[in-house]
Amino acid sequence: MRQSRRTLLVLSGGHPYEAGPFDDLLRSLGDWDITHLIHPDGGEADAADAICATEALLFYDMAGYSFGEGRVEMRPPSAAFREALSTRFESGRGAVAMHHALAGWALWPEWHDWLGGQFHYQPGAHGPDSGYRHDVAYDARIVADHPVTRGLPASFPVTDELYLCPIDEAAFTPLVRARGFAFTRDNFYSAANAVAGAMFSNEGWDHPAGSDCIAWESRTCPAPLVYLQFGDGPATYANPHVRRMLAQALDYTSGGTA
Repeated sequence: MRQSRRTLLVLSGGHPYEAGPFDDLLRSLGDWDITHLIHPDGGEADAADAICATEALLFYDMAGYSFGEGRVEMRPPSAAFREALSTRFESGRGAVAMHHALAGWALWPEWHDWLGGQFHYQPGAHGPDSGYRHDVAYDARIVADHPVTRGLPASFPVTDELYLCPIDEAAFTPLVRARGFAFTRDNFYSAANAVAGAMFSNEGWDHPAGSDCIAWESRTCPAPLVYLQFGDGPATYANPHVRRMLAQALDYTSGGTA
């Protein structure tokens, strides 16, 4: 008798992406029964029960923001959403967060404590707003023998968006680093300038040098939580090494306690 397929919940929305190529990426990941919820219409309102029930969980969302007229407003997730994810992690079942999920739920500190970093759209008590740079060609260098990285070449080329933002390497186990590109202020653009309408500008903006780690496993989450910075667009979705890493991350984080 054929066994039922494993379940995968995907949360997206809050940040633009090309839906067709992203769906192709999801279909490449294996024999999953996929539920895809999109913020704001269903991502938070419908996700709590699904978060508790699904075997694998992928965050490709940037929830909790409203952008408009040069301003950004932020809100925390609902109590039901927070409780569902906390309950999942406390039971030993993990998740994968991808790309702009590092910015999501800016007003939920525990989420970013688990993740080990946070992309900021505005300056504040944390320091300056964060930096972004599209279409960076770099070398993805594997730095750990781990279930997420096994079978991959020691390094492989990627062209993708990178972030300059607070990353706490003490909070995670590094898996992949971006080599051949300096994580310094002059190589990035200000997120706050972009919100104000000045895309691709770092005028009047400063930021300390940052970490080149682009994939890791959290040490602070009670369940396996893997972050992959890959994922800005179709070229990265189609990269066979990124696809393999994401597939292995979903397998690893859905397999029970670490």
